[in-house]
Amino acid sequence: MDILEIARYAGALLLVLALIGAAGIAARKFGVPGVTKAAADKRLAVVETLLVGPRQRLLIVRRDNVEHLIYTSPDGACLVENAIPLRAVAVAAE
Repeated sequence: MDILEIARYAGALLLVLALIGAAGIAARKFGVPGVTKAAADKRLAVVETLLVGPRQRLLIVRRDNVEHLIYTSPDGACLVENAIPLRAVAVAAE
């Protein structure tokens, strides 16, 4: 193999990586499903997570300014507390 072939392979690799990066940026900008959009458009967010065991966790999920406490495990998910108002969370944090 001479230096010209190695340079051609390196150039082709850089071109492919640049095309993959451009496709990722375009997918993020135009909102392809599975790729996140701008934060202003989101109605659902995971506020906080807490590991309870090796495969169990508690999640606080915010939806339209209302928070829900969810317990997840390999067996499934369970709603622990429903419709926690944001005002009560802010007072408890202070």
